[in-house]
Amino acid sequence: MTTHRIRVGIDVGGTFTDAVAVDATTLELLGQVKVPTSHHHEDGVAHGIVEALDRLLEETGRAPGDVAFLAHGTTQATNALLEGDVATVGLIGIGGGAAAALTRRLAALGKLELTPGKSLPLAYAHVADPDDADSVRRAADTLAQDGAQVLVATEPFSVDRPEGEQAVVAAARSAGLPLTAAHEITSLYGLHKRTRTAVVNAAILPRMLATADLVDSSITKAGVESPLMVMRCDGGVMSLDEMRRRPLLTVLSGPAAGVAGALMQERISEGVFLETGGTSTDISVVRRGKVAVQHATILGKKSYLNALDVRTVGVGGGSMVRIGGGKVTGVGPRSAHIAGLPYACFATLDDLRDARLTTVRPMADDPEDYAVIDAAGGRFALTMTCAANALGRVPEGDFARSDQEVAGAALAPLAAALGVDVATAAARLLDAGTGQVKKVVDTMIRDYRLDKDTALLVGGGGGAASVTPHLAEVSGLEGRIARHSEVISPIGVALALVREQIERTIPGAGQEQILAVRAEAEAAVIAQGAAADGVEVEVTVDPQTSTVRAVATGATELRTRDRAHRADEAERLRTAAASLKTDASRVTVLARTSAHTVYGTEVRRTLRATRHPVRIVDADGVIRLHVPDARVETTRVADAPDVLAKLVRETTSYGDGGVRAPAVRLLLGSRIADLSGVLDPGPLLALARSELDSRAADETVVAVLEVRI
Repeated sequence: MTTHRIRVGIDVGGTFTDAVAVDATTLELLGQVKVPTSHHHEDGVAHGIVEALDRLLEETGRAPGDVAFLAHGTTQATNALLEGDVATVGLIGIGGGAAAALTRRLAALGKLELTPGKSLPLAYAHVADPDDADSVRRAADTLAQDGAQVLVATEPFSVDRPEGEQAVVAAARSAGLPLTAAHEITSLYGLHKRTRTAVVNAAILPRMLATADLVDSSITKAGVESPLMVMRCDGGVMSLDEMRRRPLLTVLSGPAAGVAGALMQERISEGVFLETGGTSTDISVVRRGKVAVQHATILGKKSYLNALDVRTVGVGGGSMVRIGGGKVTGVGPRSAHIAGLPYACFATLDDLRDARLTTVRPMADDPEDYAVIDAAGGRFALTMTCAANALGRVPEGDFARSDQEVAGAALAPLAAALGVDVATAAARLLDAGTGQVKKVVDTMIRDYRLDKDTALLVGGGGGAASVTPHLAEVSGLEGRIARHSEVISPIGVALALVREQIERTIPGAGQEQILAVRAEAEAAVIAQGAAADGVEVEVTVDPQTSTVRAVATGATELRTRDRAHRADEAERLRTAAASLKTDASRVTVLARTSAHTVYGTEVRRTLRATRHPVRIVDADGVIRLHVPDARVETTRVADAPDVLAKLVRETTSYGDGGVRAPAVRLLLGSRIADLSGVLDPGPLLALARSELDSRAADETVVAVLEVRI
């Protein structure tokens, strides 16, 4: 029997470090371990990472040489900013005349508040001429004497003219400190925001470098030959060398690991992911097979850091119910963990004898309206998990499962106080908790224009069953709990793709400039270990901000999923019909490639208006793309440029907003090339040609075009 190699994902949390082993071929979970996060060890969190890896290999019976992929996610950078545990940054401003006035104002970045009463430690020095090496060295030495542990060089217009920052970095190396140039961290216009992003990156750089070196040396010493990757805040992973350059990309990466797991394991193409812990729920969006990202707010200010758009609600599996006036008044934000109480549903029936309802203050300043029960076995908290178990909403084998009879007995005193039966009391408790989550979910569905008919709710985290099933029922959306939900984050780390995003501000960007940004992103992920043949690049051009953005993703090895079962034609048809909300007899196969089938139907709105919704289904029977109204054409690679030019010409719209080419996706082999981010027909067709260049002339190409209105 062939033993496949494994992919290892390690998620470093505030309390525990979780590690999983996933079969590199079938992507099935093989083993999982949990160890305490080693914050106070002399090697810091690096010790816990290595300990988790050692225990995982022992449990699964694998050797270090069996590890094909190893990545870890960490909250270290986020915690450093939250706790104010950062390095002193030496900022070297560059320029003379008017430019000097602009850069000198950047000394005010030292007023950024890290924690109440503690500001970002920053020292400022100025050089008028970046080519005056002696002046630069004196400035760097002065900053080092003032306590700087890392240096940043910044100059107006360095995005277009980086030579000044590069000269300062070269000359300042004599100070012996880590160095960065602001334009290397982000290449978008805006001196203040660009420098602020670079300064925050530098503030966590020394600490992250030390951890990276420790982990790297320990993993190498253990005999693991695969390069170590690190989770990014946008749902991908990056090489350790890239993390050493831009550790800021690991900030807010905790929630990104969970949604990456949902995206890769659960194969969500359209929906909302809810990662529920004991105290809170992180909510994020997957739209058309991609995680939703935005420029993150750090230290109260917008940055140029692209991070998962995650919104947090203070409701989790351990959230306690609040009562008053004979009714449920709310749930949370305090949890059983904060109150130091056990969940009532995990007691025994004997423990719950003579249970009596009372209220407490979990913290000294809290109102005294949090419901608990005092019983023979002590005091217990009434939580969301108790209510979910009482209603039978927690599936067999789930991390949060308890005996339903015990959960019902725990809620009986609350039901009596409310004058209702146990099921109604449990439902009211869940209504109060999930109502808070529902408001945010509804907002995100609206913000990202998700199709409510196809949007899926997927729950992850140890408390998933306390929120997702009830929310699905009250909202009318389809919902499910992710497999292995309690370790969805390390699974996401193990399955994540190498990712790189390149952003450039290019007024009036032409075809060559757009293709150059695309090529840069592709080269970046290949340099970090992605297999060249599997890299996919999505390009977006925003004419309002003149921003060209290319997001490249790829696996560190080309994977072929050796599944015993692939969905047959009938199963794929049923899946498409269910998503299209119609009978299978009204669904037509519009096109096929070796990996995908395109299904469509016709929806007549009026006598003159008809929509043609489309679903693209892969060989596993998973819907990879929803398009509400599309035109589908099949051709060959050799003919595709002419065919696409004709199609784009016929479907481009013109109006007050300017020229708007259709949203185009190309199905090529196993890939879906997404060109929907480009509005101008010329660059769109140029990008399409770049996707076709390496393909065989007789290969089938399916074009899916969505007219923009």
